Amino acid sequence: MRKISILVIFAFFLLGCKQKQVIHPTFYYWKTDYRNKPAETAYLNQFKSKSLYVRIMDVDFNPDVQQAAPVSPIKFSDPIPSGIAIIPVVFIVNNVFNKIDSQQTAILASRIAKFVDDKVKQSGKQNYAELQIDCDWTKTTRASYFKFLKELKANPLLKEKTISVTLRLHQVKNVVSSGIPPVEKAMLMCYNMGNLRKYGEQNSILDQHEMDLYLKDFLAQYPLRLDVALPIFQWAVVFRNQEYAGISKHISKAALQDPKLFRQRRNTILFDLLVDYPPAGLKKGDVVRWEEISVSNLSATAKFLSRYLKPEERNLVFYHLDTDLLKHFTHDDFQKIIADL
Repeated sequence: MRKISILVIFAFFLLGCKQKQVIHPTFYYWKTDYRNKPAETAYLNQFKSKSLYVRIMDVDFNPDVQQAAPVSPIKFSDPIPSGIAIIPVVFIVNNVFNKIDSQQTAILASRIAKFVDDKVKQSGKQNYAELQIDCDWTKTTRASYFKFLKELKANPLLKEKTISVTLRLHQVKNVVSSGIPPVEKAMLMCYNMGNLRKYGEQNSILDQHEMDLYLKDFLAQYPLRLDVALPIFQWAVVFRNQEYAGISKHISKAALQDPKLFRQRRNTILFDLLVDYPPAGLKKGDVVRWEEISVSNLSATAKFLSRYLKPEERNLVFYHLDTDLLKHFTHDDFQKIIADL
């Protein structure tokens, strides 16, 4: 009986060890100028981050030249800190793959490989191990996008490098129509999951109901290795006559607390503008929906994901590395979220 008990305890011990995940926390860097700010670098050091995901450029279709072209490429005013590997990220507007033909797809892959290689060297790094492509592909762009990914993998500049892609919730649930990208791994994007343009009280950044709907019955079966991206940003979504009018970068949470400017609707995240507000281009009667993310939101999301993700080593990436955003979270806050995943 004693031997059986010892075996049972040993089995539980082994099971616990097997399910223990190794999490590597880091950030996205999503600005057009890389500067090595002490407060931001301090977080990388506290996290013992081994890498930093750096947006290199956007790619959109330029109708003037009838081809895909770079938009707002990054410049490096400072080098990436030593000991931190760069993971370059290229965002491609999905509609690009509706506009270009097979030959242009191959050219695009070649140009991106060269552009990224040059930018990595500008960052102070001589090489990199992973390139991430950020594109919210759809059923209509799937074939062209997947061909592009194969072209990238075949490029000599990307020999022995990992190609990863971003993965939205709908692509996990609708795997038959979305397909599985021909890459080694994907980044599960756990933000911007609600309907930003819909008038109402919902928080479009992070929505637990949407996660249940799109991930609960599908995430465990997804075949690619998965990293995870979580949001730490906030924004002011503006509506005029109950129609979406955009995101205002000129409205702060402090401004919303000014009773001369705004009146909060009781127990909601909606604020009515009481007067014209020229600094933000807003008019009296406009409605601002203030969306932000709390530690409890992120902790609940991490716990949810931990129930369905395969127990494997993964990166946990917060979007994004910015002094103004970091001040809303303590190091202990981040450690709690990391521990919950």
